[in-house]
Amino acid sequence: MEIDGFLGVVLEPGDEGYETARQIWNGDIQRRPAVIARCSGTADVLAAVKFARERSLPVAVRGGGHAVAGHAVCDDGLVIDLSPMTGVRVDPLAGTVRAQGGCLWRHVDHETQAFGLAVTGGIVTHTGIGGLTLGGGIGHLMRRFGLTIDNLAACDVVTADGELLVASEDEHPELFWGLRGGGGNFGIVTSFRYRLQPVGPTVVAGLVAWPMEEASSVLRFFRDVLGDAPDEVGIMANLRLAPPLPVVPEELHGKPIVSLIVCYMGPIDEGLEMLRPLRRFKNPAVDAVGPKPYRAHQAMFDAAYPHGRHYYWKAWKLPPLTDDAIDVIVDQASAITSPYSAIPIFALGGAVARVDDHATAFTGRSAAHDINFVASWLPDDPDPERHRAWARRSWEAMRPHGHGVYVNFMSDEPAAQVKASYGAGKYARLAALKAKYDPSNCFRFNQNIVPAR
Repeated sequence: MEIDGFLGVVLEPGDEGYETARQIWNGDIQRRPAVIARCSGTADVLAAVKFARERSLPVAVRGGGHAVAGHAVCDDGLVIDLSPMTGVRVDPLAGTVRAQGGCLWRHVDHETQAFGLAVTGGIVTHTGIGGLTLGGGIGHLMRRFGLTIDNLAACDVVTADGELLVASEDEHPELFWGLRGGGGNFGIVTSFRYRLQPVGPTVVAGLVAWPMEEASSVLRFFRDVLGDAPDEVGIMANLRLAPPLPVVPEELHGKPIVSLIVCYMGPIDEGLEMLRPLRRFKNPAVDAVGPKPYRAHQAMFDAAYPHGRHYYWKAWKLPPLTDDAIDVIVDQASAITSPYSAIPIFALGGAVARVDDHATAFTGRSAAHDINFVASWLPDDPDPERHRAWARRSWEAMRPHGHGVYVNFMSDEPAAQVKASYGAGKYARLAALKAKYDPSNCFRFNQNIVPAR
């Protein structure tokens, strides 16, 4: 099959490379598109959108292919694959970076850290910049520098009618508002321009861990320390079975642990002093905190979430942790069914909370935490449903404490949950924007916003 005006590679079932190209990060998602258009640049994206429109083909858009729900691929439709588009250009004098829509965070970090610069970029470097940014973008730097969207300056966007627009505060500002948290609903972003912040290249960062029997005390410490912590302290908790890593004592391998992961955005000596109480709390079994390259800290979780493993998530936004909420979290961590599953708890606040909630489409800046119940298992697991059931049970157990959900952490939530995640007023504004830029809902393989009628 040929696509007029297309320079990249077009793949159909049976073609060499098709089976590899249809695979995404979540191995639990197995779909077979009719066509995969691997784009070399914006012109190819324009050609692919026109091709799909003329043939009324369903369209999925792949950046990094990291969405747990599998939105990057569809059955019997066209996948517009941006993954070959990984160009990055840093302007160190202006303090900005422009990155193509197929970039992973490792591509951006590699270029920006050459100048001691960075932007909030998730916690796994093989995540695509597109999906993470358009959903909001949480990561190690957010308490100091805000969400990824708070550092977004402009987007090049291909709309459903095949037009290329630049969206920024000055051009198409309403579209720019919607792109910052509204997901991939309004078009295909072929290029992002971010404002950069001074980071590293060496930071004080790492992991401190304790046996699970200390989890209640550690999470209370996490709560109490966070209340007094300066913005420079990025911190998250994680509860799981200890992986067989060199930093983990062998006697802990496979045993339940609780850990706190920190990253200090400031002078090294200051960071070491600031984090001293954490490293001395209850004689931790693991203390891997110290000066390290920021890029190494960004990649710390890469091996824990590899491509091809199977995943299923459920999540909540949370207020400051109460004792009751901590008890529920510890109970659910004790019931984990897979050595690959985990309960990460992200700490928001700081710069995230100082942006008005209506300034962008992202919702829930007043939340203290995002908690994510990550079920993960190997492809040959004989009973995968038990892992999904654990995530659902944990999510239900946290319901009395949860208030909304981050769209990037949704798996199979119904449309009503997507609407509720934004709130009625903000969703109505997004639906009107959708009606303007994508009235036929061409871009519907996402946490979908239905066009207003």
